[in-house]
Amino acid sequence: MQSPVRRVVILGAAGRDFHDFNTVFRDKPDCRVVAFTATQIPGIDGRRYPASLAGSLYPDGIPIVAEDELEGLIRRENVDLCVFSYSDVAHTQVMHLASRAVAAGADFLFLGANRTMLKSKVPVIAVTAVRTGAGKSQTTRYLSRILKERGLSVVAVRHPMPYGDLAAQACQRFATYADLDREKCTIEEREEYEPHLDNGFIVYAGVDYGQILKRAEAEADVILWDGGNNDLPFYVPDLHICIADPHRPGHETAYHPGEANFRRADVILINKCDTADEGNIHAIETVAAKLNPRARVLRTNSPVVCEKPELVRGKRALVVEDGPTLTHGGMSFGAGLVAAKKAGAAVIVDPQPYAVGTIAETFRKYPNAAGILPAMGYGAAQVAELAETISRTPCDVVVVGTPIDLTRVVRIAKPAVRAQYELQEVVPGRLAEEIERAVPAAVATPR
Repeated sequence: MQSPVRRVVILGAAGRDFHDFNTVFRDKPDCRVVAFTATQIPGIDGRRYPASLAGSLYPDGIPIVAEDELEGLIRRENVDLCVFSYSDVAHTQVMHLASRAVAAGADFLFLGANRTMLKSKVPVIAVTAVRTGAGKSQTTRYLSRILKERGLSVVAVRHPMPYGDLAAQACQRFATYADLDREKCTIEEREEYEPHLDNGFIVYAGVDYGQILKRAEAEADVILWDGGNNDLPFYVPDLHICIADPHRPGHETAYHPGEANFRRADVILINKCDTADEGNIHAIETVAAKLNPRARVLRTNSPVVCEKPELVRGKRALVVEDGPTLTHGGMSFGAGLVAAKKAGAAVIVDPQPYAVGTIAETFRKYPNAAGILPAMGYGAAQVAELAETISRTPCDVVVVGTPIDLTRVVRIAKPAVRAQYELQEVVPGRLAEEIERAVPAAVATPR
């Protein structure tokens, strides 16, 4: 007797959900994915996962609906199983979703990390975190420099952010800023891609990470997996680095799937030690010894580098920070605020009274961002609203704490000063040791 086909909904946010479908469900005849749900990112529902990516079992593609519609979707489509497939979510929130699914009549499932990780032919170094905003950007830049000094050909593969035409974004390769312009990358995408381009590395991203892996392997001695949020790697890492944040002690065991990264990592890197309380640092070290005793635990600092601090001193400063760090990352400050205060700004101007459109909605949804401006830019309309909010805010200078030069994307009529975190090992040379231990063949025989 033939087994019944299980009807599945994948809960996602335009990233991990598509990868889980591609690696586990795409060609599985005993399962039928009836929908993806979408959350966290504005404007990603109402689309379809295209037939060209979904495979022969889905000639019409797969609809993407808002997560708010979950219960109705389960009942309407007779859903048997809900698969959780996105990141940076509190454990309590995950279980509330599980309760919603169970109450509506469906099972609730997590896919194991090993089941969705693809094996690379070249060494993979993965950078992950326990939370968004822990310091992945400066860590990947730091590792990039180590690898570059060894003459290695490095390709960065970035966690997916396919917010546009999914079929066109199946496998994207970025080598120049012109490539970013051609692909109409959002501010959020540019924040992750530009630092790698500045280091002279090719960046891959997209939807189909099997196809991306094949292309990356062809031109890399080492693949640097640049993780998003606090998600698990998509590729089996030869060296797995997980960054913990002592400004948010306890989050390493309170958020999914950051705790899984914390438990799996080869290296736990406790970042921002230069500005954190020693008790918080020690607390994370204690938890690491208990949950992942095999991991090497390292301390790093994240000093802020501010260009032209004299333009900030004594002035009214508007601070613009990385959007995801302030939104689902839950932070209330970033490099921009640290730099503005250090440079002696007379006052930090609150942009909220001057915010328009979806920027104003962001403040309502994420009250932790009060007093500073998240650089939201998921599409041209939102970029325009961001620019208008900056223009309307009465300030003398704009301190930009985003990982990119925001003035390339947003017209800022006022003086703009850029601030960035850098990474500094408390004991220099430890990360280089870990790289050499993990990828000795690549280190010995670069292309």
